Amino acid sequence: MTLTRRSFAAGTTASLAALAASGPARADRVLRVGYQKYGTMLLLKARGSLDAALKPLGFRAEWREFPGGPQLLEALNAKAVDVGVVGETPPIFAQGAGAPLVYLAHEPPAPKSEAIVVQKDSPIRTVADLKGRKVALNKGSNVHYLLVRALEEAGLAYADVQTVFLAPADGRAAFDGGSVDAWVIWDPFLAAVEVSSGARILQDATGLAANHQFYVGERAFTESQPQAIDAVLAAIAVVDRETNGVTEAAARELSPAVGMPVPILAKALARQSWGVVPLGPEVVAGQQRIADTFLRLGLLPRPIQVADAIRQTRS
Repeated sequence: MTLTRRSFAAGTTASLAALAASGPARADRVLRVGYQKYGTMLLLKARGSLDAALKPLGFRAEWREFPGGPQLLEALNAKAVDVGVVGETPPIFAQGAGAPLVYLAHEPPAPKSEAIVVQKDSPIRTVADLKGRKVALNKGSNVHYLLVRALEEAGLAYADVQTVFLAPADGRAAFDGGSVDAWVIWDPFLAAVEVSSGARILQDATGLAANHQFYVGERAFTESQPQAIDAVLAAIAVVDRETNGVTEAAARELSPAVGMPVPILAKALARQSWGVVPLGPEVVAGQQRIADTFLRLGLLPRPIQVADAIRQTRS
């Protein structure tokens, strides 16, 4: 049976307390955590609270940073990562490629945390104006689906734009240098380009994509170490609860690790959602729509059923 939202939320504090009460254990096993240089996972890393949650189980966390979700899931497919956090689209492509991933939980929608941006003085005023233009994005990332949906809403086909696939750092360089006309990007890179260069948001994901963050696990690890997975999710829930409503303080905490000024991170965190929960039917259906869309466009190699990759747990 899949955990309900209520039982999951209510159980997080109790889970951590129960683990702590189980007594000391030697942390001789490693749980490899894939993260990106931003967000809840980075806060969890900075606070060291995951190691405290894992220690009673004999685990310690080993942190591995990735520039985006696709790269993180490549590592998961190679069994170099046990758990991680990614956006909506990366797990679709990973499942299509046969990666042994399992959806564990998700954060609520954050559609304003991703957007298509253009230079402040660009003649491009609407998404329809992107026809024939060069648009940079990280292939297979959450913003890939945003671009597809935005073009559809504007009456354009995916092939009507010239996609330029670049990781965030290279995308920013291409955008600043004028070699692309638009950039589809997520926070905190979105906030950074808005603040530092005055980039104009052409379209965010509101009404187009939910932009969930998903916590995923490698299937064999998830099935063999359910207590460790539960400890990770419980620790994330605590960080979410502590951060919700105090994003300025979280921005100050993250700034040294991310290497971005506090005002930029505060802007990004204000658009983020908080409150980790298990996947319900509506979220699963939303992921299936993304998968079906990419299959229709010929970008997904085979049909997939998202429901096949949802973690099943007992109450």
